[in-house]
Order: sequence, then C-alpha cells, then structure tokens
Amino acid sequence: RIIEGYGSAGAVPFVDFPLKETKFYTIIGAMEERIGSVIRFFEKNSIAAVKLDFGDLAVGETIHIKGNGTDFTQKIDSMEFDHKPVEKALRGQFTGVKLSRPANPFDLVFKVKD
Repeated sequence: RIIEGYGSAGAVPFVDFPLKETKFYTIIGAMEERIGSVIRFFEKNSIAAVKLDFGDLAVGETIHIKGNGTDFTQKIDSMEFDHKPVEKALRGQFTGVKLSRPANPFDLVFKVKD
C-alpha cells in the first residue's frame, strides 16, 4: 500500500509496511513551514510588515517569501516591532522584517527548516 504525504516539496509518497518492493524517494529542497503573510511593504527602507499567523520568527532564521511574482529566500538580519529592534517575534504578532528584495501584500511567508 502506498500512501502520499504532502509538504512544501510536493507530494512525497512513502511505503507502508510490509515492504514488498524497495523504492527510494528523494526529497529535493528544504522543508518549509508557513508562518504568516506580508501585510504591507515599505519601499523606501525595504521593510515588510509581516503578520505571524502560524509560527514564531527570530533573527538568524531563513525565510522564503512566495507570492504572485515574488519568490525568494533570505536570512533574517534584523526585525523590529514598534520601531524598536527585536530578536524574536511570536505567533500572533506583527513584525517589520528588513528584506533584500521587494515583496507584495498577501505574499506568503515560510520558515525554512534546516
């Protein structure tokens, strides 16, 4: 019996035991977890206002921004809340994230897991 598991890398089938035939599957790409979305992008200083609906985010972690015409990955170098630098933002909070490229409202934000 083959069962399909779903993740950000697409459908990844795996075999339920008893194993009758040996098959190998390779997952290409990093595992990602959706943590929120871009609410607004400030072009002057390249800051995205991000609403963290599903997870936490900290400086030093890597995020993937994906949307209509937007698709890039970057490491978080700085974040701010209420114009003050912060090291970590918790689920349910809004935070400002310095981005290397422009983002659009409603772009999804994923945390890349190592």
